[in-house]
Amino acid sequence: MEFSIATLLAQFSNDKQVSSDVLGRKLGCDDELSTQKLQIAIDALAKIGVLGAEDEKYYRTVQDGVVEAKLRCSSKGFCFAIQDEEGADDIYVRESYLSNAWNGDRVLVEIIKEGSRRRSPEGSVKVILDRANPSLLARVKKVADGHRAVPLDDRLLFEINLEGEADYLDSALEHLVHVEIQRYPLGQHPPLGTVTKILGSDAEAANDTDIVACKHDLPQGFSDKITEAAKATPKPASSGKIAKAEIQKRLDLRSALTLTLEDERSLKNNKQLDVIENAFSLEPLDNDRWHLGIHIADFSHYIEYETPLDIEAKRRGTAVYLGDVGLPLLPESLTRRCSFLVDQERLAITLLITLDSTGQVMEFDIHPSVIKVDHHLTYQQAQTYLNEPESPPAELEIALEMLEQMFFTVAPLVKAQRLQRGGFEMIFEPYSCAFKDESRLGTVVVEQALPIRALLTELSLLAGRIIAQHFKALGIPALFCMQPEPDLMELEDFLKLGINLDLDLDVDSEEEIQPRDYQSFTHEIINSPAPQILTEFLKKTLKSVVYSTKPSPHFGLAYSDGYCQVLSPGRRYADLLMQRILHSLLSEGRDRRTNRTKKGVNLGSSAAHDQVSWDVFSEELQTQWQSDIADVIHHINERAKVADDAENDLEGLKKAEKMKERTGEVFKGWITGVQSYGFFVEIEELMVEGLVHVSSLKDDWYEYRSRHSCLVGRKNRTAYRLGDRVDVQVKSVDYYRQQIDLVTVGGGSEAAGDFEEE
Repeated sequence: MEFSIATLLAQFSNDKQVSSDVLGRKLGCDDELSTQKLQIAIDALAKIGVLGAEDEKYYRTVQDGVVEAKLRCSSKGFCFAIQDEEGADDIYVRESYLSNAWNGDRVLVEIIKEGSRRRSPEGSVKVILDRANPSLLARVKKVADGHRAVPLDDRLLFEINLEGEADYLDSALEHLVHVEIQRYPLGQHPPLGTVTKILGSDAEAANDTDIVACKHDLPQGFSDKITEAAKATPKPASSGKIAKAEIQKRLDLRSALTLTLEDERSLKNNKQLDVIENAFSLEPLDNDRWHLGIHIADFSHYIEYETPLDIEAKRRGTAVYLGDVGLPLLPESLTRRCSFLVDQERLAITLLITLDSTGQVMEFDIHPSVIKVDHHLTYQQAQTYLNEPESPPAELEIALEMLEQMFFTVAPLVKAQRLQRGGFEMIFEPYSCAFKDESRLGTVVVEQALPIRALLTELSLLAGRIIAQHFKALGIPALFCMQPEPDLMELEDFLKLGINLDLDLDVDSEEEIQPRDYQSFTHEIINSPAPQILTEFLKKTLKSVVYSTKPSPHFGLAYSDGYCQVLSPGRRYADLLMQRILHSLLSEGRDRRTNRTKKGVNLGSSAAHDQVSWDVFSEELQTQWQSDIADVIHHINERAKVADDAENDLEGLKKAEKMKERTGEVFKGWITGVQSYGFFVEIEELMVEGLVHVSSLKDDWYEYRSRHSCLVGRKNRTAYRLGDRVDVQVKSVDYYRQQIDLVTVGGGSEAAGDFEEE
């Protein structure tokens, strides 16, 4: 298996010493060549002092003046190392000190010159931890000694020698291609690559999904080895039944009325297009209480730890959705085996949750289970049946009664609890998301035409909250999910825009943003003149959801002390890992203080919180899970970011393509950002943003007023400020860079007296 230096160093958490044999097993080095590469890397890191050695074991050293950072380079060759720590100085790295690192690479940088009030500190790349460009998009050109690839990204200031058949490379001349790096620059040797795919004569001629997948190095298929491993996993009987021996180990819920709800794309022409890994059941109890069942497909039963399937899933980190194309975490032959299909028995992890009359969780139990889904509905079908209850299909009458209770009674109660603690929601029309929880955005999204989607999210979120509380109460390791609060500085333009649109926007604290502030913002936005634009603006101020080893606040869900993502073990590796830890708790956890104690505690029940006063995991098991989580957490955070970037990239390409077709047309828009070089306009009709460059404003000399976020004409006193309505014409579109240039044909406002020179 290929591994990065970052992955290698991640094995040395908690100052532990590790042998090269253990490292080899953890990194999947299962042949002589990969084992040799590992030893070369270890020796090199030891030689430069990053690793220390003792008794044939290695450990991570602490080096003063060495920091981890990510390189950010400009097209002019200026490079800075950006540290992860908020507020830390960016480090300037001269070209001669890059050590063949490229833009986007993760590096260890040694500080060689301290910064001053006016100058950034300077550094030298000591180690390249992780390469950001294992492949790239480029154009092919011919040179005297063969062919070279010129990267489309102008921040990559080099050319790549190409190897391969001359005829094939000749056919790629002046075409856009995907190049896989075979060798990075080494000493005086330039980088070497191979053309894996000819995409088209240029970016516009290429398929946008191919462009995004290649640009972000997303795998579009599985190797034969992984495909065969997936086919070899145990299959249910042809009748869809689970073996009796396995059923006896689990809670048998096959007779419970259970249904699945998915987007339309999950089933098309009766063919499953995506994994269905969540099912739901609901039973009314006395005293207006409810028994809610959330069932999660048990993928961990079929995927053994550190097998090829597990290593491949870990490498991918998460499924990625590029429009109608899904790049899965696992092969289809395995996901179909685990997916919840109608009338098919399936293994599950079930949370049975008792809710009181106000929607609060009273108690819960977690079980390995067997279920059999009775009905599958799309959101659209369920919404139609609920809106028109007079004529449901006869076979769905009981299921629809359960749906009515779920969406008209229980989900609104649970939602009220979230809103009471300060939670908020955002309205997007239309909205499509493959996940049942808050997904990558970090908050609940409402699609007014399809409200049951958001209501199902309200119920689904209970699973992640309960698992987090349970693991925290029992003191066992977990991959907690957190979302930091937004920066007040990043909200400034949004607040100015809202004020200019006469909205009542205010922040309770001058130091820290609270979820309740966003709740207030979203209420104001609903009745504003530009709700879509303001919602999109507010969305961009939210920080990314990340994984943490400690229970931490989740801003978008207004949880202050712990939440986990657990609903998608077939699409997110973090959820699969959490499922494994849960199985470990239920099968290996110590349910009594000593062996002499006759009666054990149910470690899957909320009742255990007050009964357990001992370490549930053995010291060895506790250490092992802590280590496994620490080893993977950086990688899965990076993979989630790549997925988010790729999905946003595709959306940007589609918008650029749409605007390219409408070059020369005039649209109405709102000014959503003002800088010294121009202002940004959001075209409301299409929800596309473009730039009006200051050089295109020919009628006057415009000066920037930063305090008021506006450009003001010296003579005509015309102002372009946040929130102004303008008429703009589409001048030009750069499809690949997603840059839309606009020119004004009307609008703006008159400069007020307080816009005088600052």
